[in-house]
Amino acid sequence: MHRYAANRLAAIYEPFKVPIYQTDIRSAEMIKYASNAFLATKISFINEIANICERVGANVDDVAEGMGLDRRIGKHFLKTGIGYGGSCFPKDTKALIQLAGNVQYNFELLKGVVQVNQKQQLLLIDKLIHKYGSLKNKKIAVLGLAFKPNTDDVREASSIFVTDKLIEYGAKVVAYDPVAINNAKKIFNRNVCYSNSVDDAIKGSDAVLILTDWDEFKMIAPEKFLTMNTPFVLDGRNCFQLEVMRKAGIEYYSVGRPLINKKEKIKL
Repeated sequence: MHRYAANRLAAIYEPFKVPIYQTDIRSAEMIKYASNAFLATKISFINEIANICERVGANVDDVAEGMGLDRRIGKHFLKTGIGYGGSCFPKDTKALIQLAGNVQYNFELLKGVVQVNQKQQLLLIDKLIHKYGSLKNKKIAVLGLAFKPNTDDVREASSIFVTDKLIEYGAKVVAYDPVAINNAKKIFNRNVCYSNSVDDAIKGSDAVLILTDWDEFKMIAPEKFLTMNTPFVLDGRNCFQLEVMRKAGIEYYSVGRPLINKKEKIKL
């Protein structure tokens, strides 16, 4: 029966001229888990490198590009930020850890990947605390709720953990996303307020956190950040060129790159 089903599937996909590989059920399951776990590992690895880059004065964009030139490594999934989310990576990494545990194997490497991702998701909160000490009654604009651009999917999105923590610290959170607001309202903290535009979210805020790299956010004119109470932008997806923000006079923190327009370094 399994061979019959495999052959039927192969026949369906044959017109698409894609590679077709048949194996046993257990191996097929492991291929799926192992592939997503490996990609999650690359993301957590480059995020750890980014955190070191900040401490030694390197630029993670240059580091990732140089690493990607090595064909054994490749450039894909070496984009730093505030961690992965969505329906696949969190689920499959946890499932593979559990599967290993069921056969009395401690998958230490993958456990570390998950722990790094959880820590990375709160990276920007640490920066805010360092700057303000207390976030009580601070207006924080959160741009991006979906776990990645071009989707309304907010499952396991970093924005969930970030907004929860901001509210826990007493901040007033105003969030905007081009398409994911309706889904966010179903599961986000009820104290999150929502804006209908980038401009409204930014205006009068004490800090802006960019959590999803939507094209709309990449096209924000830097001078719009001057409508904030304090032009302080924490970019969790490295959407802007450093020189652009430097010329605009915006205090700008991104991940794994030099801090812009601030004499004192923000420490992790």
